[in-house]
Amino acid sequence: MSATPETVLAASSTAEELGAAVEAAQAAFEQGRLADPGTRAAWLEAVAAGLERDAAGLVETAVRETHLAAARLEGELKRTAFQLRLFADEIRLGEHFDATIDHADPDWGMGPRPDLRRYNVPLGVVGVFGASNFPFAFSVMGGDTASALAAGCAVVHKAHDAHRELAARTARAVLDALEGAGAPSGLFSMVTGRKAGEALVDHPLVKAVGFTGSTAGGRALLDRIAARPEPIPFFGELGGINAVFVTPGAWAARRAEIIGGYAGSFTLGMGQFCTKPGLLFVPAGHNDGIRSELAEALAGFTPARLLSPRLHAGYADAVGSLRGSAGVEVLVEGDFAEEPAPTVLCTTAEAVRGNPELLRQEMFGPASLVVEYADEAELPALAGLLEGQLTTTLQAEADDDVTALAARLAEISGRVLWNGWPTGVTVSYAQHHGGPYPATTSNTTSVGTAAIRRFLRPVAFQEFPASRLPEPLQDSNPWRVPQRVDGVWRHPHAAQAAEGGQEEVR
Repeated sequence: MSATPETVLAASSTAEELGAAVEAAQAAFEQGRLADPGTRAAWLEAVAAGLERDAAGLVETAVRETHLAAARLEGELKRTAFQLRLFADEIRLGEHFDATIDHADPDWGMGPRPDLRRYNVPLGVVGVFGASNFPFAFSVMGGDTASALAAGCAVVHKAHDAHRELAARTARAVLDALEGAGAPSGLFSMVTGRKAGEALVDHPLVKAVGFTGSTAGGRALLDRIAARPEPIPFFGELGGINAVFVTPGAWAARRAEIIGGYAGSFTLGMGQFCTKPGLLFVPAGHNDGIRSELAEALAGFTPARLLSPRLHAGYADAVGSLRGSAGVEVLVEGDFAEEPAPTVLCTTAEAVRGNPELLRQEMFGPASLVVEYADEAELPALAGLLEGQLTTTLQAEADDDVTALAARLAEISGRVLWNGWPTGVTVSYAQHHGGPYPATTSNTTSVGTAAIRRFLRPVAFQEFPASRLPEPLQDSNPWRVPQRVDGVWRHPHAAQAAEGGQEEVR
């Protein structure tokens, strides 16, 4: 690393420091790409252990810089270490290689087939931008960095200015852990400042960028990357409104429960989650009742400071703009104090049909919008007014016919929930955290083991000598990874209990 984490606290990284970091990352990538899955997994496990060794200091620093509660941050750090170990287990299995072997076949249906072998290789140096709202889980060693390293890439991380001291301390723990584990120098590095961030996305050695942040910031990066002489993949999570649709049946059966769950979800973490439910569609005719019930559900809420003055100002502007729109009224009066009280606004289906932009105003903080509809039949069309979402939620009863609505929600969002709330995003194999633009800029996930595949690309080898083939494509399979051989999957790990050989799965 050309500039240590400690020195970047004093000033933003220079162009020379950024260039040196990227060049060192490229050298580390070229050296580290030859590491076997077990070695690479050990690097990730070493980083997890390094973060845990300094957990108390990291959390104390995070509390001071972010104003988030210690318990929340301890859980987030635990999640980060768990994610690293889960990725380590995943790459040991080797499924991410997607190793596929077609032996030469003179009788292939469309004519003689040559020997073809394909697998996934890492992209190269990845630039990662840290997020403000998750100082561990989506920051220095968050999902983007962890999945890129798991894929075999090198990472240059651009720290978020809202918590520079924490970023520096986290980076030091990561660097020490990687060095102790024998990883190539430069495999991970950190830079700071807007100029360094711009230079990072422009650098010709950078082959992909990961970003979690605002729609405006993400769009600016997307446009900048598209203007490069060599455009590269951009995996941007830009936010979302996360609409919740309540059927009349659910409203009649569980109204108090739904209002309580909604109040807890949109205020969780002071409403600074990318999965916060920003819209709640409910049957019309109960305005006064909702007002009193929401006020009661929010009575025990304890306000706290937002993550940064900049976010506080943006929150006030967003709420003020929506509140001043035609057809919008206040259900619960909040404020914009240093520790703001929640705000709940209300409008109608008729109003949003006339002005769909009402459904597209993200209020990053403890505020949300209730939309009253007259007829359940309106819901699929109302969902059609929404832009791409990270999540959508159905609050419905078992006998409700929501087929059309559910199909529409699956078209516009990356995760559809049934009778839940979207502000919990577990790290697992089936998780998908993404969605159509503007929720994200790709069709991939930034959470879960599938996130690793974002930073890989396929390469096919035709008629290569056996001795020159990469390990995952060799018939002897020295890395013992799953291989699809002539159309049949062979899973060596699943077959360990069988006598010799490999299990075949058609």
